[in-house]
Order: sequence, then C-alpha cells, then structure tokens
Amino acid sequence: MLRGLPPSCGTVRLVAVDGHAGSGKSTFAARLARALGGAPVLHLDDLASHDELFAWTGRLRAQVLDPFARGEVAEYRPYDWNARRFGPARRLPAAPVVLVEGVGAGRRALRPHLARLLWMERGAEDSWRRGRRRDGPAQSAFWDGWTVAETRHFAHDPSLPFADILIRECPGGYLWLPRRLPAVDSKPIRHTG
Repeated sequence: MLRGLPPSCGTVRLVAVDGHAGSGKSTFAARLARALGGAPVLHLDDLASHDELFAWTGRLRAQVLDPFARGEVAEYRPYDWNARRFGPARRLPAAPVVLVEGVGAGRRALRPHLARLLWMERGAEDSWRRGRRRDGPAQSAFWDGWTVAETRHFAHDPSLPFADILIRECPGGYLWLPRRLPAVDSKPIRHTG
C-alpha cells in the first residue's frame, strides 16, 4: 500500500507516524519498517533538543527534506540527550519509503512533503502514563515540562485532523483505520446556468 503511493519528496515516499509521547510510535515504526523490507526511520527525537523540543523544522528541511527533494542522500546530526549536544552526522538514504516518527511529524510545515500521515490512536493521558512508566522517575521533571510543551504544540499545530490513517494497537498487532472526515453538508448542491 505505501510503496504504491506517488513519491512526495523527490523520489521518496515520506510516511509520518505521529501521536502523543508514549503512544507507541517508535515500536510501530520499527515494525512497519521491517514489514517494508528495512525502510529507514528518522526519529524526530534526533532533531529536537532540550532547548528546542518543537523548533526542529529548519533542521529537518535543511538536513533531510531539501536533499531528498534533490534526489540526494540526507545527512543529519542526531542530538545526544545525555551529552546535550548534536553528535556526528548520520546518513539517511533516499529509499522508496522513509518513515518519519515522532510527536509533530504531521505538523503543518511537513504535510506538503508527506505521502501519508499515520496517527497512533491513544489518548494523551494514557500515552503520557506509559511514557513516564517507560522512562522511570529519573525523567519525571522532563515529563512535567514535556506534557505542557506537547499540549501547547498540538493546540497550535494539530496533526490528528489531517491524519490519513489511525493506527490502533491491539493484541497481536495493529489495526489500520481510515480516518473518517466529518460530513460537510448532506444537502444536494444545485448548479445553475
């Protein structure tokens, strides 16, 4: 299904996996990448930083989108969350399908470059509880700040209303649910002239 889509950024079909922190995006993206024969995955945590949780769009454009649009291999510098600095460059091939995974992957500035936007269907509070449990008490202060930043981000630049597919985790796998758009107006349109 994804390989058959038209390219969206140069020769690449960029597929975003968005959702709340702790919703299961990374696990799902890893499984989807394997199902696609080893599709590359870009984790947006590698482009964000402590000081710029959501201000990574310029880096993504310069290091990934622009090279892909020119038909080139991308090269980005992943952020080291422990050392608090960007590390050495890492290559990202311009494969037929490249997954972009992370909170905000479906943001307004990226949507024109996406072949599909997938949204992990799990509520914010449930996702955040899972994330806090995963990261442990040492990251409690980070999570306190994160939930405020994420809420602010999605209030200003929501992804869910633009999702093509909702991904629901279930025992034994995932359900892919087509996004149901609200009905526009059921009245017939009359043409004149």
